[in-house]
Amino acid sequence: MLMESIENGIDLRKLINIILNRLWIIILVTAVTTSAGLIISFRVLDTIYESSTTLIVNNNKTNDERMLQYYDVLLNQKLVKTYEQIVKSYTVSNQVIKNLSLDCSISEFQSWINVSSVQDTEIIKIRVSHQDPILATKIANEVATVFKSEVIRIMDVDNVQVIDTAIPPKTPVKPDHKINAAVAFVLGIMLGLGIVFLVEYLDDTIKTEDDVKKYLDLPVIGLIPNIEDVSN
Repeated sequence: MLMESIENGIDLRKLINIILNRLWIIILVTAVTTSAGLIISFRVLDTIYESSTTLIVNNNKTNDERMLQYYDVLLNQKLVKTYEQIVKSYTVSNQVIKNLSLDCSISEFQSWINVSSVQDTEIIKIRVSHQDPILATKIANEVATVFKSEVIRIMDVDNVQVIDTAIPPKTPVKPDHKINAAVAFVLGIMLGLGIVFLVEYLDDTIKTEDDVKKYLDLPVIGLIPNIEDVSN
């Protein structure tokens, strides 16, 4: 029936019948995949917390010099890109690891750190992702402190100020159980449909008089109707 529908063009009614006839397969597969997705999300995937601190790059000015010229802003915005690299440098990472007595490699530590700049601003955001929310907060604040001292040493300028210090996060950012369940649910439906159509494609049994005419090239001379038992 499936091949016939494909050869003669898609018959929506036949496709719907194929799905309805084996709907239990789709429901079963979807239930299994959704359950598996939830189990993996809650029991297998690590719970990750994220803490962040925000810094700003600007020129130190007295009260009489608060008016920044346009070229000063542009210069600071360009410095932001340089400072992003300093934040994730070996020197800063190694110093933070020593200061906090962390038991990890440089590469592992740097995988916890994400540095980004707010577009067209002088603001740098340092995010730290870790399974321990308290440790993530300590790392974020320590990275900001070490970074500020390294800027003074490397660039010979003191133009980085902390806007917001990191605070311990209350809720994790990963895994997102709702998203994982939704993805598993959709995958289950797709997999179920694939199995249904595969079974239909491999099913070469004759079901209707049209199948007799088509595959056996024989005329149909009579039909035996289904007779349901009726009990009084």
